[in-house]
Amino acid sequence: MSPGARTDLSGGGVPEEGPEAELPPAPEAAERAFGDRLPDVVRYGEVLADAGVRRGLIGPREVPRLWERHLLNCVVLSDLVPEGVSVCDVGSGAGLPGIPLALVRPDLQITLLEPLLRRTTFLQEVVELLGLDHVTVVRGRAEEVLGVLRPVHVVTARAVAPLDRLAGWGVPLLRPYGEMLALKGDTAEDELRGARDALHKLNVVESSVEHAGEGLVDPPATIVRVGVGESPGGVRFAAKRAKAAKAARSGRSRGGRRRR
Repeated sequence: MSPGARTDLSGGGVPEEGPEAELPPAPEAAERAFGDRLPDVVRYGEVLADAGVRRGLIGPREVPRLWERHLLNCVVLSDLVPEGVSVCDVGSGAGLPGIPLALVRPDLQITLLEPLLRRTTFLQEVVELLGLDHVTVVRGRAEEVLGVLRPVHVVTARAVAPLDRLAGWGVPLLRPYGEMLALKGDTAEDELRGARDALHKLNVVESSVEHAGEGLVDPPATIVRVGVGESPGGVRFAAKRAKAAKAARSGRSRGGRRRR
């Protein structure tokens, strides 16, 4: 990692303990997946291996498998996201999958949504370091930004919560006929079956388990794909969105009044 990057992402005096783990060399699959953005991906991986570990965003044991388990596993979502749409990465954490997706898809408008200050600080630093002008970092929980954050075409998430709870957070953030893409593991099929009733109440009209990244990651990434109808989240969340949007407009109006 360059000295400049180390200084920018030092984390406010977090002490280093023991030898630092280094990002392994980029595998050949990374060159195919990231193309000319590979140097930026390497830089991001170095930040995760250094400041990301020291600041508690990822565990030190994850560093040797950053490429296969994290960077490549996340970038394969790109194959499922339509061109030129808006995306909200819910519970973005260290920026996975939002940052890898942003690095290969400059056509997207991406919001990294994360409630914890130390994580949003890290995310903002990474966004500035990599010059990701099409990425916005927002601090808050999904239920807090409902009606304030403009509805998006696609919600992404990774290892945030069981599918029924995750859908309750992510689906209401969607535009009509949008979709949620949730990176899951071996339990994806079971989670989807167990969440059927909850998804129905959220006006989910289609759902499936898909696999992406064959030839790049082994095994391929498992993704639960959830599509919504005309009223994402159902009637209850439509009312919440309308109420929150009205409150936001009222707040802006009061803030913009000229004092006499």
